[in-house]
Amino acid sequence: MHVRLVQSKQNARLKELRRALSQPPRPGEALAGIEGPNLIEEALRARLGIETVFVSQDAERLLDGLALPQETEVLLVPRELLTSALTTEAPQPIAALVRQPDWIWRDLLEGFEGNADALIVVLAGLQDPGNVGTIVRSAEAFGATGIVSLPGTVSAWNPKAVRASAGSVFRVPLISASTDDCIQQLHESGVKLWTTAARDAKPAPSVNLTKPIAILIGNEGNGVSPELAAKADGALTIPCPGPVESLNAAVATSVLLYEAAQQRAAKGGTQ
Repeated sequence: MHVRLVQSKQNARLKELRRALSQPPRPGEALAGIEGPNLIEEALRARLGIETVFVSQDAERLLDGLALPQETEVLLVPRELLTSALTTEAPQPIAALVRQPDWIWRDLLEGFEGNADALIVVLAGLQDPGNVGTIVRSAEAFGATGIVSLPGTVSAWNPKAVRASAGSVFRVPLISASTDDCIQQLHESGVKLWTTAARDAKPAPSVNLTKPIAILIGNEGNGVSPELAAKADGALTIPCPGPVESLNAAVATSVLLYEAAQQRAAKGGTQ
């Protein structure tokens, strides 16, 4: 490790960390910022490139046990200087700049090692980073092959989204795409696009979700726009016996992914 002391807030790397955390990049665009030893450990396990680690001068112990690559730059920073760059209310005094995974459409369409039918989540205009992070975590939990982020969706590398994903954002194939490119890629690949709706839609358990599919999730307040919904092949709904009109976006996505996972497990003869 290359360790050096930084005492100026004008340091180029520190400014880069501050920018990455305050203005998170879109998937695949630039270095992303992460905070805390647990997420750094998750990034290392996911074999992400760790460009620079920032640690408070009085907390060098947090480096113990981190198997940082030899080429990783480590900057020792006064606690108050590092804290000023971080976003959490009670930050742990360690952070890093990491290189995002270089995912492509093929990763989403073919799944891990090309042995899974596509199960893709398309995010259209989600604004709550906590929802986005939870969806990424559920996507990994229930075997989704990837996530597409359409324009207007908050970055999955937003610090709150990264924390909500518990590190899944490091492993789930995730790309940004325009609406037209996304629709074209799905249709050309034979992936059926299902939008989500509270009414006038097919109950999810009655639909065959074992085929290559993509599930379209809309904005928390307005749902999927009529213009975008019109481009889908059909609409799904989640039967709710209680007097609730709709579910939180992350909850609805998780339920639908669970339903798809159950159907696929049954089809494969597994439990």
